[in-house]
Amino acid sequence: MTTLYDVPAEDLIEAVAEKLEDELDEPDWITYTKTGSGRELPPEQEDFWATRAASLLRKVADNGPVGVQSLRTAYGDSINGTNRYRVRPERQSDGSGNIIRTILQQLEDAGYVQQAQDKGRDLTGDGRTLLDETAEELIEELDRPELERYA
Repeated sequence: MTTLYDVPAEDLIEAVAEKLEDELDEPDWITYTKTGSGRELPPEQEDFWATRAASLLRKVADNGPVGVQSLRTAYGDSINGTNRYRVRPERQSDGSGNIIRTILQQLEDAGYVQQAQDKGRDLTGDGRTLLDETAEELIEELDRPELERYA
């Protein structure tokens, strides 16, 4: 049986994002909001909302149960990483909690994520099925010799 760990993460996230596009509604405010305090501009990707949702779904499956604060840390970036003055040490900046929280709520409504008791959010059986079935479809599509042993 193929699981989400048997395929490359980038390919799995792209494939799951295509499936989630119809199920999740992108809010109006996403065109104006930043993805974290260390950013200057909003995201430029056309399918940002579905891609972030697929990435969050995979991260919850991998690390779950997981809370919003730890996901903010995971999706954050370094503030001084792009600054031209490199004297000051880099600091970690958290990602946007509103984006993460809204996507997790939409994934809960879709039935892929559920709230664990005082521990954050965890994957449901439907969420695990979505990831594993997508991974199985991907492994058949990918033409890589190192992945043929899983088929």
